Amino acid sequence: MKDINDLVSNIKHYKDVVVHKQFESKKNTLAYVTMKDKPRVLKWFVPSFKRQMETEYNVLKKGSSDLNIPFLYEKDNQNNVLILSYIVGENLCDLINDEEISFEEKKRLIILLADWFVKFHTFFKKEEGFCIRGDSNLRNFIFTDKIWGVDFEEFRPGKPIEDIAGMCSSILSTDPIFTSEKFKLCEIFRESYKESVDWFLNDLYDEIAYALLEKIQWRPNDEEILRKYSNRIKDKGLQ
Repeated sequence: MKDINDLVSNIKHYKDVVVHKQFESKKNTLAYVTMKDKPRVLKWFVPSFKRQMETEYNVLKKGSSDLNIPFLYEKDNQNNVLILSYIVGENLCDLINDEEISFEEKKRLIILLADWFVKFHTFFKKEEGFCIRGDSNLRNFIFTDKIWGVDFEEFRPGKPIEDIAGMCSSILSTDPIFTSEKFKLCEIFRESYKESVDWFLNDLYDEIAYALLEKIQWRPNDEEILRKYSNRIKDKGLQ
């Protein structure tokens, strides 16, 4: 990941940009800035992620008028940069994992999250099938007075169950991990989504189990506990 100051210091187009915060990102450079005194997010893609930039651009261009996703102000092809609206809110992962927040409030947030996915999958549904957001984890959502989704590099054709399972695996495996509260929230998420759509979530528990195993490549130190709960969910569901 490059330093955002390399962009604003060396590229004339960004000479008046004021950088306020660079966010953590495993792949690209993401920063909160002001441009002509307007709050913006700069997302600077490495050259090898050009395809992902195009994917995200297409999602934002098509969906930002109808969905709670960032507004796209500009696409800078020459420098591989997207300029997006800045959403002032709290990261959903921090809220769901905050022990000071009541279960009832977390339940309300999870239901709002399920509704976000219902609207997203419905909006991008085609005659030949669905497109999904991919990379469904709590860190990719922000709460203001509503839920906002961000980061659509992994958008692709797929089955809604992949997003739902991915989100359940994220809820379960973020600290504190695999608590009884987390299992309850996953059930609420599943039921809330299921009640609002007319398509099926077949083999959801197998999909959650698989999503947990996929995390091992990023979290090798947690391999034992991820495998343990993957097997448990595959055998017994979200009990």
